[in-house]
Amino acid sequence: MTDFTNFGVREIRDGVAAGDFSAREVAESFNTAVEAASELNAFIVTTPEKALEAADAVDAARAKGEVLGSMAGVPIGMKDLFATDGVQTTAASHILEGFIPRYESTVSAKLWEAGCGMLGKLNLDQFAMGSSNETSYFGNVASPWRKEGTNAAMSPGGSSGGSSAAVAARIAPAATGTDTGGSIRQPAAFTGICGIKPTYGRCSRWGVVAFASSLDQAGPMARSVEDCAIMLGAMAGFDPKDSTSLDAPVPDWFGGLDADMRGKRVGIPKEYRMEGTDQAILDSWDKGAEWLRDAGAEIVEVSLPHTKYALPAYYIVAPAEASSNLARYDGVRYGLRDLPEGAGLQDMYAATRAAGFGDEVKRRVMLGTYVLSAGFYDAYYTQAMKVRTLVQRDFDAAFEQCDVILAPTTPTPSFPLNSLNDDPLTMYLNDVFAVPASLAGLPAMSVPATVTEDGLPLGLQIVGRAMDEQGVLNAGLAIEQRAGFTAKPEKWW
Repeated sequence: MTDFTNFGVREIRDGVAAGDFSAREVAESFNTAVEAASELNAFIVTTPEKALEAADAVDAARAKGEVLGSMAGVPIGMKDLFATDGVQTTAASHILEGFIPRYESTVSAKLWEAGCGMLGKLNLDQFAMGSSNETSYFGNVASPWRKEGTNAAMSPGGSSGGSSAAVAARIAPAATGTDTGGSIRQPAAFTGICGIKPTYGRCSRWGVVAFASSLDQAGPMARSVEDCAIMLGAMAGFDPKDSTSLDAPVPDWFGGLDADMRGKRVGIPKEYRMEGTDQAILDSWDKGAEWLRDAGAEIVEVSLPHTKYALPAYYIVAPAEASSNLARYDGVRYGLRDLPEGAGLQDMYAATRAAGFGDEVKRRVMLGTYVLSAGFYDAYYTQAMKVRTLVQRDFDAAFEQCDVILAPTTPTPSFPLNSLNDDPLTMYLNDVFAVPASLAGLPAMSVPATVTEDGLPLGLQIVGRAMDEQGVLNAGLAIEQRAGFTAKPEKWW
């Protein structure tokens, strides 16, 4: 049997449509790869039967001459933050272990309609809170990459670490991710794949377990820009069930891909040259600017003066919203219930949440509750929202001078698992380049660019104007073509 695991979304879709191979053959190949890669711990639950069921439906539709969906025959991984009808959805938390929804998230429903099959539910940082995929109740996810000269397990990034590890390891051609403050882009950069966070509201949040409602946004993760464009087209669209959903047409992003940057201006934000950024990252950034210049773009310096305040503002706004969203996990309606003998209602609340939430979730809920309390609301939350507005205005001003912004995705390459667990502030700093675009609700993408001397991948980030995913994807394609990134992890699992 042919090994299809090196095929991407477009290759699979086009091959199935042409009859070069069947969707079932593809699904069987990836199911086998998923089973063989259990050591990565990328999946919380595997659903090989779902992948085969969808594949058989695609093969039957093709045999009848029916029009196939835009991702027909492509098996994908689904981040375990999306509700899936009849399949456990946990947000990687003990408090939701065993919860089986009787409904489907809008994004996953769109992907099934487009012809995708589900390989399983992917591991993540608990409730999407983390930058290393070490806060999951179901154990750490290991990156398929290893630093040369060592067997130390490396972080796949977070919170979408299961997604990034699965795509990089070739056990899924693509996967869904969610991005609240960099949770698609940072893991994509750590594992040498592509990932795009679209404009806030492009993809429905209905049926997605909430972390921070004004920031959370779903997006695709795949091994190429064109695969991300195809998948984003299948995921996006207006949803009346989501009050934050944008009522706007979904462009043909794949059809509009064009790496010709002539007439475009690319902004380089001077504030992003921060102390502590790895030199290899800065060198990669310089190369990225040269690649875009080679594609015909004009490189200009821009200023985002409130950048240094974005991260602290984010870690006030996001935990505040999390403390509100996570109040629903009380042991009453669904999920875990811890009811000590003789306990009252308040005792049940406390015991359930103490047993069900991990340390990082508790940390953020307590922080969020504190900044929303009567004595501190104006001093912290109100001020953070003012900073958020200033960050948005910075981008507005910058985009008067340029079409897209080029920046590093992360300040460092991947780091060993367990190396930053005792230093949450350093862990939070990993999102320093990703958070500003999230606060502003802008489309942003990470594209693999180079590798370090010890063999770890580095990503570059493109940020665009609101609703200009096409401009972001086109700049990403220009980088992808010139970077010629072909490195992949050596199989150790």
